[in-house]
Order: sequence, then C-alpha cells, then structure tokens
Amino acid sequence: MLARIRHGLTRIGELTAHPAAFGIVALYAIAWLIFSPGTFGWGAIATLATWLMTLFITRTEHRDTQAIHAKIDELLRAHGEARTELAHLDEKDVEEIEAHRSETRQAAHDRFRG
Repeated sequence: MLARIRHGLTRIGELTAHPAAFGIVALYAIAWLIFSPGTFGWGAIATLATWLMTLFITRTEHRDTQAIHAKIDELLRAHGEARTELAHLDEKDVEEIEAHRSETRQAAHDRFRG
C-alpha cells in the first residue's frame, strides 16, 4: 500500500513536468475569471505566477534529469563491466534509489577499509 502511494506521488511529480500542466493552469485561470471575476486581483495574479514558475522550474529540472539519464545510460551500455541493473534504477521510487546508494556506499567503504 505504501509503495503504491509513493509510486503515485512520483507519477504526479512526473506529470507536473508535462506540457499539459501549463494548459491546466491556463484553464484554471480562465475558470477563475469566468466564475469569480471580482476576486481576480493581484493576489490571483501572484498565485498563478507562482504556479507557472513552479512548472517552469519542474520542467527544466525534468529535462536536465532526462538528459543526464540518457548520457549515463549510454555510458553504461558502452562500458562492458557496468552492472546492468543500474540502467533501470531511474524506474525505482526515491526511497529505493536512496537505499541502493546507501548500500553501494557502505560496500565501497567496507572494501576500502578491508
């Protein structure tokens, strides 16, 4: 159950980077103007600007992350000794990735000390 919630939250985060998210904000603004034009003032404009800036930042981060993943995937394919499970690590939830990184660091620390 908790894994489904985590996966759902991750999916929502991915959807905010989709171009359709900008359309949803625009539809919300239009609906606000139609149904409550008297309340559409500077506060409303600030709210919409905040949402749009958040979407811009999220989209840019998502683009950069996808580019990094593509480059790393290519490096993993080119390097014959790389572990193949790393190529699919980006499909995991955040907690699973953090656990994997922690295990890898601990194993490297143990090899270094031992």
